[in-house]
Amino acid sequence: MIDPFGRAVNYLRVSVTDRCDFRCTYCMSENMTFLPKKDVLSLEELELITAAFIRKGVRKVRLTGGEPLVRKGIIELIRSLGRYIDSGELDELTLTTNGSQLAKYSDDLYAAGVRRLNVSMDTLDAKRFNEITRWGNLDKVMAGLDAAQNAGLKIKINAVAVRGVNDHETDELIRWTGSRDMDITFIETMPMGSIDERRSSRFLPLSELKETIMKNWTLNPTDYKTGGPSDYMTVQETGNRIGFITPLSHNFCESCNRVRLTCTGMLYMCLGQEDSANLKDVIRSENGIYKLDGAIDEAIGRKPKGHDFVIDRNSDNSPAVPRHMSVTGG
Repeated sequence: MIDPFGRAVNYLRVSVTDRCDFRCTYCMSENMTFLPKKDVLSLEELELITAAFIRKGVRKVRLTGGEPLVRKGIIELIRSLGRYIDSGELDELTLTTNGSQLAKYSDDLYAAGVRRLNVSMDTLDAKRFNEITRWGNLDKVMAGLDAAQNAGLKIKINAVAVRGVNDHETDELIRWTGSRDMDITFIETMPMGSIDERRSSRFLPLSELKETIMKNWTLNPTDYKTGGPSDYMTVQETGNRIGFITPLSHNFCESCNRVRLTCTGMLYMCLGQEDSANLKDVIRSENGIYKLDGAIDEAIGRKPKGHDFVIDRNSDNSPAVPRHMSVTGG
C-alpha cells in the first residue's frame, strides 16, 4: 500500500478496547465514559480486518488500547494473529501495555508469537506512579515486568516526559532500564482529548530533555529502527538504546508508515487528523468481507502528509484532536 506521498504503509496499530485500568493524568479524565459494547468490534471482526491489511502488505501489527490486556478473550485474538507470524506473512506482532496484566499473561503472549512489548511507565517512585496513573500500583507492574522477562519477552519502557512531574527522574530511569537490559523511549505529551489540567504548562520538548541527558550520559547515533516513530541512540554507559518520540517539537511525518484502527472500526490515516474511514460499517454490511480491500485502498489514498499537533501556552486548553489517545490507540 502506497500513500499519495509515496510512503509505503506496512504497519498497522490496532486498538482492541478504549477501556483501561489506569487513568493517567495526561491521557484521560478520572471519570471517563467508555464505549458501549455494541459500538466495539468483536474479536472476530478485529481479526478479519487485520487479516485484510496483512494481505495488502502490512508486516507489523501492534495491539494497543486503552489497555489491551483487559479485553476479554484477547489472548485468543493474539493466538489467531500469531499464526501469520508462523506462516511468514507477518514479521512482528507486538503490544503496548501498562504492565498491570503481564504477571498473568506473559507466558501466553510468548507462546502466541509475541516477542517484544512496549510498557508505559513514567516513574520509579511508587507514590508518584499512583498520582500519575490514579489507579495504578507500581509493585504490580514491576511483578509483571519480571514475569515478561522470565517468559523471554524483550521489554522497552515508554515514558511520557512531563515537566515538573518526572523530568527529574531521567537519569534514574536510564540507569534502571540499563541495569535490566531494557531500552527506553521518552515521548512528548500529545494534545489529544480533554483532560483535567492545562497541557501547555506541563509540556517538555525532548530537545531540552536530551540536553539534560547528555550532561551525564554518552549518546551515540544508531541506525536502529523498529518501524515506529522513535529516533534511537545508544547509551554508551549501559549499552542499551534510548529513543525520542517528538510529535510536536520535531515531527516524524515524512517517514510515516502506519495507520490506526480503533476498537470501533474507524481507520485513522493520521494520529493527528480527524479524517477516517468507517470499516465497521463495511465489515457489517452484506458481503462486507469482499468490500474491505476497496475500502482500505480508498482510505490509504487519503492519507495526509502530516499532523497538526500544537501546544500553545497562550491558547485555551482545547486539545488539537478531540478524541482521547485511548480511543485511537496508545
